[in-house]
Amino acid sequence: MSVSFHDQSLLLGGESLFVRRWQPHTVHGTAIVLLHDSLGSVEQWRDFPAQLAEHTARPVIAYDRWGFGRSAPRNDTLAPDFIAQEGQIWIPRLTRALQLQAYVLFGHSVGGSMALHAAALASRACVGVVTESSQPYIEAKTREGIMQAKQAFADPAQFARLEKWHGARARWVLDAWTETWLSPAFRDWNLTPWLHQVHCPVLALHGDSDEFGSTAFADHIAEQVSGAARAVILEHCGHVPHRQYPQQVLAHVQAFFAASQVP
Repeated sequence: MSVSFHDQSLLLGGESLFVRRWQPHTVHGTAIVLLHDSLGSVEQWRDFPAQLAEHTARPVIAYDRWGFGRSAPRNDTLAPDFIAQEGQIWIPRLTRALQLQAYVLFGHSVGGSMALHAAALASRACVGVVTESSQPYIEAKTREGIMQAKQAFADPAQFARLEKWHGARARWVLDAWTETWLSPAFRDWNLTPWLHQVHCPVLALHGDSDEFGSTAFADHIAEQVSGAARAVILEHCGHVPHRQYPQQVLAHVQAFFAASQVP
């Protein structure tokens, strides 16, 4: 099956957001919207969206959040409720602009937390959620992993890797992650009350060697949502399963769609 892609910029809330859509030749389901991680962007998904579109026969849409990748830059400090803001404001704006009547949300890391928050508020439109290495709360391991990453990015060579994807906004992107997640105001953040409002099917993927959180994260998500849910733990896998074991991730997603009858 061939997959084509199309880029566009959408003006949402006065800010320009970069969006890419992968379209399989034959479509057999609702679109999948990808939400990137704290340092991510559309380009950093690499080949995975095209593989996902081909494997599932569904359109796949990814976007750069405000401040990231090729979207409009920003210089403010992220508010402690930035995850809620994405779920309450930006994801609804995006799906309305794209005229998506129904969709699946697939989020990596904090993108999965945002997906769950959005799903709690869009019980009819959001027909399924896939989370990958996502956090429902903060563990000591989460903070330790972020502190280690912050130290690693003090190396100019490491920081240059971030500049490759985000250019002049790389410093803002890094600080938006490390300074927000390590701040006292964010220490007690917890998604659990919102999980109870998620009624669509949920697949929670997590690597057993994730640097930023234990497998308890996936178990908690699956246990606390109100709809059918399954936690899948990937062996010998770190924080980016779709890059480390793409075929396993694709197989689990396709099996989830079939078992849960996701339209």
